[in-house]
Amino acid sequence: MTLHASDAAASAPVYPLIINGQKVNLDTVFAVDDPATGAVVGFAPNAGEAELNAAVAAAAAAFPAWSSRPDADRVAACHAIADKLEAHADELSRLITREQGKPLNGVGSRFEVQGAAGWCRYTAGLTLPVEVLQDGEAGRVEMHRKPVGVVGSITPWNWPMIIAVWHILPAIRSGCTVVCKPSPYTPLSTLRMVELMNEVLPAGVVNVVTGDDKGTSLGGLISAHPDIRKVVFTGSTATGQKVMRSAADTMKRLTLELGGNDAGIVLPDADPQAIAEGLFWGAFINMGQTCAALKRLYVHDSIHDAVVEALAAYIRNIPVGNGLEETSVMGPVANKMQFDKVAALVESAKAKGTVVTGGAPGEGLFFPPTVITGLSNGDPLVDQEQFGPALPVIRYTDLEEAIRAANDSPSGLGGSVWSSDPEKARAVASRLECGTVWINKHGMIQPNAPFGGTKMSGLGVEFGQEGLLEYTDIQVMIL
Repeated sequence: MTLHASDAAASAPVYPLIINGQKVNLDTVFAVDDPATGAVVGFAPNAGEAELNAAVAAAAAAFPAWSSRPDADRVAACHAIADKLEAHADELSRLITREQGKPLNGVGSRFEVQGAAGWCRYTAGLTLPVEVLQDGEAGRVEMHRKPVGVVGSITPWNWPMIIAVWHILPAIRSGCTVVCKPSPYTPLSTLRMVELMNEVLPAGVVNVVTGDDKGTSLGGLISAHPDIRKVVFTGSTATGQKVMRSAADTMKRLTLELGGNDAGIVLPDADPQAIAEGLFWGAFINMGQTCAALKRLYVHDSIHDAVVEALAAYIRNIPVGNGLEETSVMGPVANKMQFDKVAALVESAKAKGTVVTGGAPGEGLFFPPTVITGLSNGDPLVDQEQFGPALPVIRYTDLEEAIRAANDSPSGLGGSVWSSDPEKARAVASRLECGTVWINKHGMIQPNAPFGGTKMSGLGVEFGQEGLLEYTDIQVMIL
């Protein structure tokens, strides 16, 4: 719903853009709805090319001074941002829950804000030292890392704040400046976060623009903009391909963290009761709306039924409800587009498979955690990334067959192996075609471990030293 700002202000808060350290209010805004209730949470500015150009110009003007600041200043800025997020943690957590749906508790919005602050502090400790490649009679050769310039950040709706931090913090830590564009489904928490960042950063270092994506495509303008030197994008593979094509004319640096259809393999020696909780959180974290969530599970025939029952029993004790209720562990699907996709995939699976738990949509955008057996590769719920609270469990008898099935996907983001024997698990894990593989867990990312995909799950990595280097160009100095 698009409205004039003066009309919108009567019903819910209107949030401003942040460009060059200033709040920018526009006449036209769009509504952001609460997926749990359908109520309007707030209104975001419906920016266009003029506002984007202003944001890029501000970032470009701020870059020379910011990139030249003493390294200690950029370290201090990262810690100051973390302080701001922690000081406003309750406000930000509730805003995320209201616009995205995830619960306050568990692995929900409080966890997201806490994680964002922690990532800020970890990133502050990363460095870009000069590497001496040669130093002797033949001369000295040094490799320097220089910030690329203005970075365009395009973020998704599933983890709106922490993914924005994953994009922004290594950029400013390396000396870059940023223009951030959040999803129209969840722009409010990012608008507020960037406003807080600008209380401790020089003007123009971090800017944010929002749009409803129904007319002007801000994402497309960002990926093609001649004054943006790098784009970091998290989202679907199809959109990542568009970003890559659009960025080609200006030879932008790219970091693309794209879709995954992560497979897990349960070996016959696994303990069904011991792994049930880990399987649940691996598959259903954030209502399954996580790129590196467990999306298809291959279980050996000898323990298939026991694993399915243990997982179903665990799910039956999970409270589902409005995320603002302190007792809720799972909330609604974040938007109707995703709800309809999950519902259609589950419905198609019923023709062949057996619904063990869940399977029927609830009121509004609530969809219960669903486990379906009897499917195989070739079925839509197995082959397609459902990105929601539905898990197909596939029976296998031959391990080689299971490994082939797990790798039979154009995606290669994450994978996992579940076993009571760590060495057997490691042997299988090393054969999975994915960027990250976990043993007896799934999706547990951390700031010191590089994260990225293989095959069509993306380009480049995030996190750790390797992630920081993605925001730099190499300059070799020969003396």
